[in-house]
Amino acid sequence: MRRIPTIVVIALMLFMFRAGEVAAQPAQGNPNRGAAVFGQCLACHSVEPGVHLSGPSLARIWGRRAGTVEGFTRYSEPLAHATVVWDERTLDRWLEHPQSVVPGNLMTFPGVKEPGQRADLVAYLKAAASGQAPPPAAGRMMSGPPRPDLKAVGAGQRVRAIRYCNDGYHVTTEDGRTRPFWEFNLRLKTDSSPLGPLKGRPALVGAGMQGDRASIVFASPEEISRLVEIKCS
Repeated sequence: MRRIPTIVVIALMLFMFRAGEVAAQPAQGNPNRGAAVFGQCLACHSVEPGVHLSGPSLARIWGRRAGTVEGFTRYSEPLAHATVVWDERTLDRWLEHPQSVVPGNLMTFPGVKEPGQRADLVAYLKAAASGQAPPPAAGRMMSGPPRPDLKAVGAGQRVRAIRYCNDGYHVTTEDGRTRPFWEFNLRLKTDSSPLGPLKGRPALVGAGMQGDRASIVFASPEEISRLVEIKCS
């Protein structure tokens, strides 16, 4: 039996090692395609600096340690204490399976299983960090139309008074109209963002196709207790 020369064995091992190393590298993505894929993320994330939604803005995460985006205060404990730094490798792993990167985080997204789509998303986020990303395209996971500017609503949506009686709210708007809502169908929310209402002038926002559900959006939590009156006459 002929013996394979040692130098050939070494060359084969080196080739296999380098091939495996190349295979472990994330695929090269395209930020333009990534803009379309990012449409799946728009319900929870923006790429505008300082604009946080359910999740933090992703505008400047490249090269940043996880859980450290300025102005976002709702990180889970595992993510806030993680030592992960976002780059091609870590973002690719996170996008594939978030729980495998930081177990116990609150990210509900199940992951992107297609390697090409992950690579495009990573390329898009890298471009966003340098201010060179194309606008994201609306995707299938967008949750409804864009948020309105609640500072610009008319008198029919600006709330003047809220009266609570038994199991219902009676909401009076600045146009003089009073509408009743079953307590379970009316949500009281706050929005301190630039799109939120003016201080002391909460906005009534419809919800549901039947017109029987709505939200009242306040500029801050303390306004809620000041405005809601418990009275049945």
